[in-house]
Amino acid sequence: MKMDETITDPNIAQAVRVLVVDDEPAARSALSELLRDEGYELQSAADGYKALSRIEQWVPDVVITDVKMPALGGLELMAKLREQQPDIAVIIMTGYGSVEGAVEAMQLGADDYLNKPVHLPHLLLLLKRVIARRALANEAKQRRSALAERNAGIGAVAIGQERVFRDILELALQIAEAPVSVLVSGQSGTGKQFLAGLIHQWSGRSGPLLSIHCRTLGEAALERALFGVKVDTSPAQDGKLLQADTGTLLLADIDELSPTLQARLLGFMQDRRFNRIGDGERIESAARIVATTSHDLEADVKAGRYRRDLYNRLVAINLRVPSLRERRDDIALLATHFVQRYAKQSDKPITGCSERALEVLLAYGWPGNIVQLERCIEHAVVAARGAELEPHDLPRELLANEGHATFCAVDIPVFAAAKKPIDE
Repeated sequence: MKMDETITDPNIAQAVRVLVVDDEPAARSALSELLRDEGYELQSAADGYKALSRIEQWVPDVVITDVKMPALGGLELMAKLREQQPDIAVIIMTGYGSVEGAVEAMQLGADDYLNKPVHLPHLLLLLKRVIARRALANEAKQRRSALAERNAGIGAVAIGQERVFRDILELALQIAEAPVSVLVSGQSGTGKQFLAGLIHQWSGRSGPLLSIHCRTLGEAALERALFGVKVDTSPAQDGKLLQADTGTLLLADIDELSPTLQARLLGFMQDRRFNRIGDGERIESAARIVATTSHDLEADVKAGRYRRDLYNRLVAINLRVPSLRERRDDIALLATHFVQRYAKQSDKPITGCSERALEVLLAYGWPGNIVQLERCIEHAVVAARGAELEPHDLPRELLANEGHATFCAVDIPVFAAAKKPIDE
C-alpha cells in the first residue's frame, strides 16, 4: 500500500473522514493503519501545504496534525483551516509532552490535542468525543441558521408598517412548530390561506401541505376528500387526512362543514384516529389542522349553527388577519410593491404611483382587501403608458370613490411576496 493512498473500509457506511498530517512517514503510516482498522476513511499528508492541497479535493471531518513540521506546521495549518473550512475538527499532536503547547493549541482553536507517542484507546475515545461535539455544534448552527432565515424572510417581505399585522405575523412564527390546530380568520381577500401556508413552511413538519376548499364541495365529496373511502374489495382510496400525515391539512372555509362532518372532524381531532367511508378500520394520522374562515364562528356557535366543542378545538390558536381598513398606512408601500411586480412581468419601465394616483388608492374602501388592491394595480400597469401610474390608469370603480376617503391600507407584508396572487 502506498504511503498516502486513501484507505476505506467498505463495510462502514458513510465512514468518518480523517486526514492525518505528519512529516514522519512511519508515524503517519502507523496511525493511518490503526484508524483504518477501526473503520475510519483515511488520507494522509506530509506537511501543512500538502494537507491544504488534499483538502481541496477531499474534505475530511477531522484533521489530526503534528504541531512541528517543516514548511507549514500544525498550528499554522489549523489557522488556515479555521479561515477556509471552519467546520473541520482539528486535533493537534505534540511530540514533546508540552503542556504549554497543548494550551496554546486549544487557545488557537483546536478541538483537542494528543501527546505523542499516540495511545490508540485514548485516540479513539478522543475522536468520538470530538465528532460528537462537532455534530452537536453543527446541529445548533443549523437551528440558528434556520431561525435566522425564517426571521430574515419575515423582514424581507414585511412591507407593511402597521403593528396590527406585524403582531399577527410574529405570533404565527412563534406557534408554527407547536402541534396544535390553528384557526386563521379574517375578511375575504386578506390572505388567510397564504398565512396558513407560511405556518406550515415555518413549522418544519416533514409531511406535505394539502388543502381542501370546503365551500366548493358537496357533503359527500367533502367527506371522501377528508377521510377516504373503501368499497368492497376495491383498493382503498386515502383521504387527505392520511395523505397529510406528519404534514398540514388546510381546511379553507371551515364554516361550511355540515353537522355530520363537524362531528367526524371533531372525532379525529380528539384522538387522532378516523375511519374511511365504508371501512371500520381505525387509522391514525399526525396531520395538523389549520383552518380558515371569513365568518364569525363564535356567532355561529351561539346561533346553534356550529358545534362548540369543535370550535374550541379549532381555536387553540386563533389568528385574525386584519383588513386593509385597519392598515391604512401600508397602502403606498404595498401598491409600489405590486407595481414593481407587474411592471417586471409586463416589461414596462413603471416605477410606482403618482401622488394623485396614491390619493385615489387611499380614498377607496377596498372591500376586497389585498386581493382587490393587487388586481387593481395589475389592471393599471397593463393600461399605463407613463413612468408612473396615474388616476386614469386605475379601474373606474376606484375613480368613482375619489374624494371619499374612507380609509385604506395595504397590509400584507408576507403576502406581497407570494409567488402567485393571493386567493383569499
